[in-house]
Amino acid sequence: MTADIGRFLADVTYDDLPPEVLPMVRDAFTDTIAVIMVGIDEPVTDIVRKTLVEPSAAAEARACLSSHRVSAPGAALLAGAIAHSLDYDDQSMSGHPSAVLVPAILAEAETLGSNGKQMVTAYVAGYEVWCELWRRDQSYHAKGWHPTSVFGAMAAAAAGAVLHRLSAEKAATAVAIAGSYAGGLFSNFGSMMKGFHAGMAARGGLEAARLAAAGMSGGADAVENKQGFLMAFSTNRDPDVSSPSRLGKEWYLPKHKLMIKLHPTCYFLHRSFNGTVAMLEGRDISPDDIESVEVRMGRAQVTVLVYDKPQNRWEAEFSGQYGIAAAVILGKLGVPELADEVVLRPEMQAFLPKVTLVPVDEYDERDPVFSPTESVKITLHSGEVIESGPIRTIPGHANDPLTREQLWSKFRECTAKTHSDSEARELFDALQTIDAAASTDVLPTCAKIFNV
Repeated sequence: MTADIGRFLADVTYDDLPPEVLPMVRDAFTDTIAVIMVGIDEPVTDIVRKTLVEPSAAAEARACLSSHRVSAPGAALLAGAIAHSLDYDDQSMSGHPSAVLVPAILAEAETLGSNGKQMVTAYVAGYEVWCELWRRDQSYHAKGWHPTSVFGAMAAAAAGAVLHRLSAEKAATAVAIAGSYAGGLFSNFGSMMKGFHAGMAARGGLEAARLAAAGMSGGADAVENKQGFLMAFSTNRDPDVSSPSRLGKEWYLPKHKLMIKLHPTCYFLHRSFNGTVAMLEGRDISPDDIESVEVRMGRAQVTVLVYDKPQNRWEAEFSGQYGIAAAVILGKLGVPELADEVVLRPEMQAFLPKVTLVPVDEYDERDPVFSPTESVKITLHSGEVIESGPIRTIPGHANDPLTREQLWSKFRECTAKTHSDSEARELFDALQTIDAAASTDVLPTCAKIFNV
Protein backbone atom coordinates (compact mmCIF):
# COMPACT_ATOMS: atom_id res chain seq x y z
CA MET A 1 0.00 0.00 0.00
CA THR A 2 2.82 2.42 0.81
CA ALA A 3 4.41 1.67 -2.57
CA ASP A 4 1.06 2.07 -4.34
CA ILE A 5 0.70 5.55 -2.85
CA GLY A 6 4.19 6.44 -4.05
CA ARG A 7 3.44 5.32 -7.61
CA PHE A 8 0.21 7.30 -7.69
CA LEU A 9 1.95 10.46 -6.50
CA ALA A 10 4.77 10.10 -9.01
CA ASP A 11 2.40 9.54 -11.94
CA VAL A 12 -0.55 11.89 -11.31
CA THR A 13 -0.90 14.93 -13.56
CA TYR A 14 -3.35 17.80 -13.93
CA ASP A 15 -4.77 16.21 -17.08
CA ASP A 16 -5.68 13.11 -15.05
CA LEU A 17 -7.98 15.03 -12.69
CA PRO A 18 -11.75 14.68 -13.13
CA PRO A 19 -12.93 18.03 -14.55
CA GLU A 20 -15.87 18.15 -12.15
CA VAL A 21 -13.59 18.52 -9.11
CA LEU A 22 -11.80 21.64 -10.36
CA PRO A 23 -14.45 24.17 -9.20
CA MET A 24 -14.42 22.50 -5.78
CA VAL A 25 -10.65 22.81 -5.50
CA ARG A 26 -10.77 26.47 -6.52
CA ASP A 27 -13.38 27.04 -3.82
CA ALA A 28 -11.15 25.24 -1.31
CA PHE A 29 -8.26 27.62 -1.95
CA THR A 30 -10.62 30.61 -1.85
CA ASP A 31 -12.41 29.66 1.34
CA THR A 32 -9.21 28.73 3.17
CA ILE A 33 -7.62 32.11 2.49
CA ALA A 34 -10.84 33.72 3.72
CA VAL A 35 -10.78 31.94 7.07
CA ILE A 36 -7.07 32.67 7.49
CA MET A 37 -7.78 36.38 7.13
CA VAL A 38 -10.68 36.39 9.58
CA GLY A 39 -8.54 34.57 12.14
CA ILE A 40 -5.43 36.69 11.62
CA ASP A 41 -5.80 38.47 14.98
CA GLU A 42 -6.70 35.39 17.01
CA PRO A 43 -4.43 34.79 20.06
CA VAL A 44 -3.02 31.62 18.51
CA THR A 45 -1.57 33.70 15.65
CA ASP A 46 0.94 35.65 17.73
CA ILE A 47 1.74 32.64 19.90
CA VAL A 48 2.69 30.44 16.94
CA ARG A 49 4.34 33.21 14.92
CA LYS A 50 6.58 34.50 17.70
CA THR A 51 7.33 31.16 19.35
CA LEU A 52 7.86 28.78 16.43
CA VAL A 53 7.90 30.62 13.10
CA GLU A 54 9.92 33.81 13.42
CA PRO A 55 12.99 32.27 15.13
CA SER A 56 13.83 30.63 11.80
CA ALA A 57 16.12 32.77 9.66
CA ALA A 58 14.78 31.34 6.40
CA ALA A 59 12.74 33.61 4.11
CA GLU A 60 11.17 31.24 1.59
CA ALA A 61 7.48 32.10 1.54
CA ARG A 62 5.03 34.82 2.54
CA ALA A 63 3.40 34.25 5.93
CA CYS A 64 -0.34 34.27 5.20
CA LEU A 65 0.25 36.32 2.02
CA SER A 66 1.80 39.13 4.08
CA SER A 67 5.04 40.93 3.20
CA HIS A 68 6.71 39.03 6.07
CA ARG A 69 8.69 36.05 4.73
CA VAL A 70 9.47 32.93 6.74
CA SER A 71 10.42 29.32 6.04
CA ALA A 72 7.91 27.37 3.97
CA PRO A 73 7.24 24.83 6.77
CA GLY A 74 6.81 27.77 9.15
CA ALA A 75 4.39 29.50 6.77
CA ALA A 76 2.41 26.26 6.47
CA LEU A 77 2.32 25.84 10.26
CA LEU A 78 1.14 29.38 10.86
CA ALA A 79 -1.48 29.51 8.10
CA GLY A 80 -2.81 26.06 8.95
CA ALA A 81 -3.16 26.89 12.64
CA ILE A 82 -4.99 30.12 11.82
CA ALA A 83 -7.19 28.51 9.14
CA HIS A 84 -8.57 26.05 11.67
CA SER A 85 -8.53 28.40 14.69
CA LEU A 86 -12.17 29.45 14.38
CA ASP A 87 -13.43 26.12 13.01
CA TYR A 88 -14.69 28.09 10.02
CA ASP A 89 -12.81 26.00 7.43
CA ASP A 90 -14.27 23.29 5.23
CA GLN A 91 -15.13 19.75 6.32
CA SER A 92 -14.91 16.30 4.76
CA MET A 93 -13.69 12.81 5.61
CA SER A 94 -14.18 13.33 9.36
CA GLY A 95 -11.77 16.27 9.26
CA HIS A 96 -10.67 19.53 7.68
CA PRO A 97 -8.57 18.83 4.58
CA SER A 98 -8.16 22.32 3.13
CA ALA A 99 -6.85 23.90 6.34
CA VAL A 100 -3.92 21.48 6.03
CA LEU A 101 -3.48 21.20 2.27
CA VAL A 102 -3.88 24.80 1.11
CA PRO A 103 -1.35 26.32 3.57
CA ALA A 104 1.16 23.56 2.83
CA ILE A 105 0.77 23.84 -0.94
CA LEU A 106 0.91 27.64 -1.14
CA ALA A 107 4.01 27.78 1.05
CA GLU A 108 5.97 25.13 -0.83
CA ALA A 109 4.72 26.28 -4.23
CA GLU A 110 6.08 29.74 -3.51
CA THR A 111 9.46 28.23 -2.65
CA LEU A 112 9.57 25.96 -5.70
CA GLY A 113 7.96 28.33 -8.20
CA SER A 114 5.12 25.89 -8.90
CA ASN A 115 2.30 26.93 -11.21
CA GLY A 116 -1.42 26.72 -10.61
CA LYS A 117 -1.93 23.39 -12.31
CA GLN A 118 0.78 21.86 -10.14
CA MET A 119 -0.82 23.33 -7.02
CA VAL A 120 -4.26 22.00 -7.91
CA THR A 121 -2.81 18.59 -8.76
CA ALA A 122 -1.01 18.52 -5.41
CA TYR A 123 -4.28 19.38 -3.63
CA VAL A 124 -6.24 16.60 -5.32
CA ALA A 125 -3.41 14.11 -4.78
CA GLY A 126 -3.27 14.92 -1.09
CA TYR A 127 -7.04 14.69 -0.80
CA GLU A 128 -7.11 11.31 -2.53
CA VAL A 129 -4.40 9.89 -0.24
CA TRP A 130 -6.31 11.19 2.80
CA CYS A 131 -9.45 9.42 1.61
CA GLU A 132 -7.65 6.19 0.65
CA LEU A 133 -6.33 5.90 4.21
CA TRP A 134 -9.41 7.23 6.01
CA ARG A 135 -11.82 4.77 4.35
CA ARG A 136 -10.03 1.84 5.97
CA ASP A 137 -11.12 2.59 9.56
CA GLN A 138 -13.29 5.62 10.18
CA SER A 139 -14.00 5.90 13.92
CA TYR A 140 -10.93 7.85 14.94
CA HIS A 141 -12.63 10.38 17.23
CA ALA A 142 -13.83 7.53 19.44
CA LYS A 143 -10.27 6.41 20.10
CA GLY A 144 -9.17 9.92 21.01
CA TRP A 145 -7.58 11.04 17.73
CA HIS A 146 -8.19 14.17 15.67
CA PRO A 147 -8.46 12.90 12.07
CA THR A 148 -7.36 16.27 10.70
CA SER A 149 -3.88 15.85 12.11
CA VAL A 150 -3.75 12.07 11.71
CA PHE A 151 -4.50 12.10 7.97
CA GLY A 152 -3.46 15.68 7.37
CA ALA A 153 0.24 14.96 7.81
CA MET A 154 0.01 12.13 5.27
CA ALA A 155 -1.97 14.27 2.83
CA ALA A 156 0.41 17.22 3.13
CA ALA A 157 3.36 14.90 2.53
CA ALA A 158 1.59 13.56 -0.56
CA ALA A 159 0.99 17.11 -1.83
CA GLY A 160 4.60 18.01 -1.11
CA ALA A 161 5.82 14.95 -3.00
CA VAL A 162 3.83 16.06 -6.07
CA LEU A 163 5.19 19.61 -5.89
CA HIS A 164 8.75 18.30 -5.52
CA ARG A 165 8.10 15.82 -8.36
CA LEU A 166 9.52 12.99 -6.31
CA SER A 167 10.05 9.54 -7.78
CA ALA A 168 7.66 6.80 -6.75
CA GLU A 169 10.15 5.47 -4.22
CA LYS A 170 10.83 8.85 -2.65
CA ALA A 171 7.13 9.78 -2.65
CA ALA A 172 6.36 6.58 -0.77
CA THR A 173 9.16 7.44 1.65
CA ALA A 174 7.66 10.91 2.21
CA VAL A 175 4.36 9.33 3.24
CA ALA A 176 6.17 6.81 5.43
CA ILE A 177 8.04 9.61 7.20
CA ALA A 178 4.81 11.58 7.62
CA GLY A 179 3.30 8.65 9.50
CA SER A 180 5.65 9.50 12.35
CA TYR A 181 4.44 13.11 12.32
CA ALA A 182 0.76 12.13 12.51
CA GLY A 183 -1.19 12.63 15.73
CA GLY A 184 -3.38 15.10 17.58
CA LEU A 185 -5.54 14.38 20.63
CA PHE A 186 -9.32 14.74 20.68
CA SER A 187 -8.99 15.85 24.31
CA ASN A 188 -7.55 19.14 23.01
CA PHE A 189 -10.85 20.03 21.31
CA GLY A 190 -12.26 23.19 22.84
CA SER A 191 -8.84 24.85 23.05
CA MET A 192 -6.34 26.60 20.76
CA MET A 193 -4.62 23.26 20.18
CA LYS A 194 -7.37 21.99 17.90
CA GLY A 195 -6.56 24.67 15.34
CA PHE A 196 -2.85 24.10 15.85
CA HIS A 197 -3.34 20.47 14.80
CA ALA A 198 -3.99 21.59 11.22
CA GLY A 199 -0.84 23.69 11.12
CA MET A 200 1.13 20.90 12.75
CA ALA A 201 0.03 18.50 10.01
CA ALA A 202 0.78 21.00 7.22
CA ARG A 203 4.29 21.63 8.52
CA GLY A 204 4.98 17.97 9.25
CA GLY A 205 3.91 16.90 5.79
CA LEU A 206 6.17 19.43 4.10
CA GLU A 207 9.10 18.45 6.28
CA ALA A 208 8.48 14.78 5.42
CA ALA A 209 8.54 15.54 1.69
CA ARG A 210 11.69 17.61 2.07
CA LEU A 211 13.39 14.88 4.07
CA ALA A 212 12.52 12.27 1.46
CA ALA A 213 13.79 14.53 -1.31
CA ALA A 214 17.07 14.88 0.58
CA GLY A 215 17.49 11.12 0.90
CA MET A 216 16.00 10.28 4.30
CA SER A 217 14.76 6.68 4.44
CA GLY A 218 11.50 5.39 5.89
CA GLY A 219 9.67 2.11 6.29
CA ALA A 220 8.82 0.55 2.93
CA ASP A 221 5.52 -0.71 4.34
CA ALA A 222 4.95 2.00 6.95
CA VAL A 223 1.25 2.33 6.13
CA GLU A 224 0.15 -1.31 6.06
CA ASN A 225 2.67 -2.95 8.41
CA LYS A 226 1.02 -4.79 11.32
CA GLN A 227 2.69 -2.22 13.55
CA GLY A 228 2.35 0.63 11.08
CA PHE A 229 0.22 3.72 10.51
CA LEU A 230 -3.19 2.14 10.02
CA MET A 231 -2.87 -0.29 12.91
CA ALA A 232 -1.45 2.32 15.29
CA PHE A 233 -4.38 4.70 14.83
CA SER A 234 -7.12 2.09 14.42
CA THR A 235 -10.04 2.21 16.84
CA ASN A 236 -10.50 -1.56 17.11
CA ARG A 237 -7.11 -2.68 15.74
CA ASP A 238 -8.84 -4.15 12.71
CA PRO A 239 -8.26 -1.69 9.86
CA ASP A 240 -8.62 -2.75 6.26
CA VAL A 241 -5.03 -3.43 5.24
CA SER A 242 -5.84 -5.96 2.55
CA SER A 243 -8.11 -4.33 -0.03
CA PRO A 244 -6.21 -2.94 -3.02
CA SER A 245 -5.56 0.76 -3.36
CA ARG A 246 -8.07 2.65 -5.49
CA LEU A 247 -5.69 5.55 -6.13
CA GLY A 248 -5.56 6.43 -9.80
CA LYS A 249 -8.31 3.90 -10.57
CA GLU A 250 -11.26 5.79 -9.14
CA TRP A 251 -11.48 9.28 -7.69
CA TYR A 252 -12.75 9.96 -4.19
CA LEU A 253 -13.28 13.72 -4.39
CA PRO A 254 -16.37 13.56 -6.65
CA LYS A 255 -18.04 11.32 -4.04
CA HIS A 256 -16.60 12.69 -0.80
CA LYS A 257 -17.13 16.35 -1.55
CA LEU A 258 -16.17 19.33 0.54
CA MET A 259 -18.65 21.05 2.82
CA ILE A 260 -17.98 24.78 3.17
CA LYS A 261 -19.15 26.35 6.41
CA LEU A 262 -21.34 29.39 6.90
CA HIS A 263 -20.85 29.27 10.69
CA PRO A 264 -17.54 29.21 12.63
CA THR A 265 -18.23 26.10 14.70
CA CYS A 266 -17.94 22.36 14.44
CA TYR A 267 -19.96 21.33 11.39
CA PHE A 268 -21.78 18.69 13.44
CA LEU A 269 -24.16 21.30 14.87
CA HIS A 270 -24.86 23.24 11.66
CA ARG A 271 -27.85 21.28 10.40
CA SER A 272 -29.68 21.45 13.72
CA PHE A 273 -28.89 25.18 14.07
CA ASN A 274 -30.21 25.97 10.59
CA GLY A 275 -33.22 23.73 11.10
CA THR A 276 -34.13 25.48 14.34
CA VAL A 277 -33.84 28.94 12.79
CA ALA A 278 -36.11 27.81 9.96
CA MET A 279 -38.65 26.33 12.40
CA LEU A 280 -38.93 29.55 14.39
CA GLU A 281 -39.06 31.91 11.42
CA GLY A 282 -42.32 33.85 11.40
CA ARG A 283 -43.39 32.46 14.81
CA ASP A 284 -43.81 34.66 17.87
CA ILE A 285 -41.97 32.36 20.28
CA SER A 286 -39.66 33.63 23.00
CA PRO A 287 -36.96 31.54 24.74
CA ASP A 288 -39.11 31.52 27.88
CA ASP A 289 -41.95 29.87 25.95
CA ILE A 290 -39.78 26.81 25.28
CA GLU A 291 -39.78 23.96 27.74
CA SER A 292 -37.34 21.64 25.98
CA VAL A 293 -35.54 20.94 22.71
CA GLU A 294 -34.59 17.46 21.52
CA VAL A 295 -32.03 17.10 18.75
CA ARG A 296 -31.52 13.74 17.07
CA MET A 297 -28.20 13.31 15.29
CA GLY A 298 -25.52 10.71 14.63
CA ARG A 299 -23.80 9.09 17.60
CA ALA A 300 -20.38 10.15 16.33
CA GLN A 301 -21.58 13.75 16.13
CA VAL A 302 -22.77 13.66 19.73
CA THR A 303 -19.41 12.16 20.72
CA VAL A 304 -17.65 15.25 19.37
CA LEU A 305 -20.10 17.85 20.72
CA VAL A 306 -18.80 17.35 24.24
CA TYR A 307 -19.63 20.66 25.94
CA ASP A 308 -23.22 20.77 27.21
CA LYS A 309 -22.59 23.98 29.18
CA PRO A 310 -19.78 25.87 27.41
CA GLN A 311 -18.01 28.67 29.29
CA ASN A 312 -16.02 30.21 26.43
CA ARG A 313 -15.99 30.42 22.66
CA TRP A 314 -13.67 27.41 22.27
CA GLU A 315 -16.14 25.19 24.10
CA ALA A 316 -19.15 26.75 22.38
CA GLU A 317 -17.77 25.63 19.01
CA PHE A 318 -18.30 22.04 20.20
CA SER A 319 -21.66 22.42 21.90
CA GLY A 320 -24.89 21.33 20.27
CA GLN A 321 -26.68 23.00 23.16
CA TYR A 322 -25.06 26.32 22.32
CA GLY A 323 -25.98 25.97 18.66
CA ILE A 324 -29.64 25.64 19.56
CA ALA A 325 -29.46 28.47 22.12
CA ALA A 326 -27.92 30.70 19.45
CA ALA A 327 -30.67 29.74 16.99
CA VAL A 328 -33.43 30.53 19.49
CA ILE A 329 -32.02 33.63 21.16
CA LEU A 330 -29.69 35.19 18.57
CA GLY A 331 -31.02 33.85 15.28
CA LYS A 332 -27.49 33.78 13.83
CA LEU A 333 -24.13 32.18 14.48
CA GLY A 334 -21.17 34.13 13.17
CA VAL A 335 -17.85 35.13 14.70
CA PRO A 336 -19.43 37.82 16.97
CA GLU A 337 -21.96 35.33 18.34
CA LEU A 338 -19.12 33.08 19.54
CA ALA A 339 -17.40 35.76 21.65
CA ASP A 340 -16.84 34.77 25.28
CA GLU A 341 -19.08 37.55 26.55
CA VAL A 342 -21.95 36.28 24.40
CA VAL A 343 -21.43 32.67 25.46
CA LEU A 344 -21.62 33.77 29.11
CA ARG A 345 -24.77 35.86 28.81
CA PRO A 346 -27.23 34.75 31.51
CA GLU A 347 -30.00 34.07 28.99
CA MET A 348 -27.69 31.87 26.92
CA GLN A 349 -26.47 29.90 29.91
CA ALA A 350 -30.03 29.52 31.24
CA PHE A 351 -31.24 28.02 27.95
CA LEU A 352 -28.52 25.35 27.62
CA PRO A 353 -30.09 22.79 30.04
CA LYS A 354 -33.26 22.78 27.96
CA VAL A 355 -31.44 21.10 25.06
CA THR A 356 -30.87 17.34 24.83
CA LEU A 357 -28.83 15.62 22.13
CA VAL A 358 -30.14 12.15 21.28
CA PRO A 359 -27.63 9.92 19.43
CA VAL A 360 -28.88 7.69 16.63
CA ASP A 361 -27.09 4.74 15.08
CA GLU A 362 -27.64 5.65 11.45
CA TYR A 363 -24.75 6.45 9.13
CA ASP A 364 -24.39 8.62 6.07
CA GLU A 365 -22.79 6.56 3.31
CA ARG A 366 -20.85 9.60 2.10
CA ASP A 367 -19.30 10.23 5.54
CA PRO A 368 -20.26 7.78 8.30
CA VAL A 369 -19.35 10.22 11.04
CA PHE A 370 -22.70 11.91 10.21
CA SER A 371 -26.21 10.53 10.37
CA PRO A 372 -28.08 10.79 7.03
CA THR A 373 -30.51 13.29 8.57
CA GLU A 374 -31.04 15.20 11.79
CA SER A 375 -34.20 16.43 13.43
CA VAL A 376 -35.22 19.00 16.03
CA LYS A 377 -38.29 18.82 18.27
CA ILE A 378 -39.29 21.86 20.32
CA THR A 379 -41.81 21.45 23.12
CA LEU A 380 -43.46 24.62 24.44
CA HIS A 381 -44.76 25.15 27.96
CA SER A 382 -48.21 25.38 26.39
CA GLY A 383 -47.90 21.74 25.32
CA GLU A 384 -47.50 22.56 21.63
CA VAL A 385 -44.82 20.55 19.85
CA ILE A 386 -42.97 21.84 16.79
CA GLU A 387 -40.93 19.39 14.72
CA SER A 388 -38.46 20.05 11.96
CA GLY A 389 -38.81 16.77 10.13
CA PRO A 390 -35.68 15.27 8.55
CA ILE A 391 -32.91 17.81 7.93
CA ARG A 392 -30.70 16.41 5.18
CA THR A 393 -28.71 19.34 3.89
CA ILE A 394 -27.95 23.03 4.36
CA PRO A 395 -26.22 25.64 2.16
CA GLY A 396 -22.57 24.70 1.81
CA HIS A 397 -23.26 21.00 2.31
CA ALA A 398 -21.82 18.57 -0.23
CA ASN A 399 -25.32 18.16 -1.68
CA ASP A 400 -26.04 21.91 -1.71
CA PRO A 401 -22.77 23.69 -2.58
CA LEU A 402 -22.44 27.44 -2.19
CA THR A 403 -22.95 29.56 -5.26
CA ARG A 404 -20.11 31.85 -6.32
CA GLU A 405 -22.00 34.80 -4.86
CA GLN A 406 -22.54 33.03 -1.53
CA LEU A 407 -18.84 32.20 -1.38
CA TRP A 408 -17.96 35.79 -2.24
CA SER A 409 -20.25 37.02 0.55
CA LYS A 410 -18.39 34.88 3.10
CA PHE A 411 -15.02 35.85 1.61
CA ARG A 412 -15.76 39.56 1.78
CA GLU A 413 -16.97 39.31 5.37
CA CYS A 414 -13.88 37.35 6.39
CA THR A 415 -11.46 39.78 4.72
CA ALA A 416 -13.13 42.96 5.97
CA LYS A 417 -10.31 43.67 8.45
CA THR A 418 -7.45 42.97 6.07
CA HIS A 419 -8.58 44.05 2.60
CA SER A 420 -10.49 46.86 0.94
CA ASP A 421 -13.36 45.92 -1.37
CA SER A 422 -11.18 46.12 -4.46
CA GLU A 423 -8.30 44.23 -2.81
CA ALA A 424 -10.66 41.48 -1.67
CA ARG A 425 -12.18 41.13 -5.12
CA GLU A 426 -8.73 40.95 -6.74
CA LEU A 427 -7.66 38.20 -4.34
CA PHE A 428 -10.97 36.34 -4.69
CA ASP A 429 -10.80 36.36 -8.48
CA ALA A 430 -7.19 35.16 -8.44
CA LEU A 431 -8.08 32.26 -6.15
CA GLN A 432 -11.09 31.35 -8.25
CA THR A 433 -8.76 30.84 -11.21
CA ILE A 434 -5.85 29.37 -9.24
CA ASP A 435 -5.15 26.58 -11.73
CA ALA A 436 -4.46 29.17 -14.43
CA ALA A 437 -1.82 30.91 -12.32
CA ALA A 438 1.76 31.04 -13.56
CA SER A 439 2.91 31.09 -9.92
CA THR A 440 1.81 32.16 -6.44
CA ASP A 441 2.81 35.70 -7.45
CA VAL A 442 -0.72 36.20 -8.81
CA LEU A 443 -1.95 36.26 -5.21
CA PRO A 444 -1.44 39.85 -4.03
CA THR A 445 0.51 40.58 -0.88
CA CYS A 446 -1.48 41.98 2.04
CA ALA A 447 0.48 44.85 3.60
CA LYS A 448 -1.87 45.28 6.57
CA ILE A 449 -0.80 42.21 8.56
CA PHE A 450 2.41 41.25 10.36
CA ASN A 451 4.01 44.67 10.03
CA VAL A 452 7.23 43.72 11.83
